[in-house]
Amino acid sequence: MNELLSAYLPILIFVGLAAVIGLALLVAPFLIAVKRPDPEKVSAYECGFVAFDDARMKFDVRFYLVAILFIIFDLEVAFLFPWAVAFGEVGWYGFWSMMIFLGVLTVGFIYEWRKGALEWD
Repeated sequence: MNELLSAYLPILIFVGLAAVIGLALLVAPFLIAVKRPDPEKVSAYECGFVAFDDARMKFDVRFYLVAILFIIFDLEVAFLFPWAVAFGEVGWYGFWSMMIFLGVLTVGFIYEWRKGALEWD
């Protein structure tokens, strides 16, 4: 029983230390922060306009096109690296599966191109 407890002691110390650090990071801002906000500090920043009330307003389609571009290129890279590492073991089935995948991504890329998402105004 004593041997079992000594085997789990490092895990217990790690969990305890993580809890102490987590609580310290949660409590520290309330203790350290200045509680006298001025109008300049609480004004709108980075976005350039005052925050709006309705979060369901319509956004420009370019935001969605940029998101689709990110997904296209992010997924492509995320799947190409493991495929390239295991290329010798996947055979023809793996090769043609990746070609279909890249074809679908190419269709998405052509759609983005035709919508003008690659033209930065």
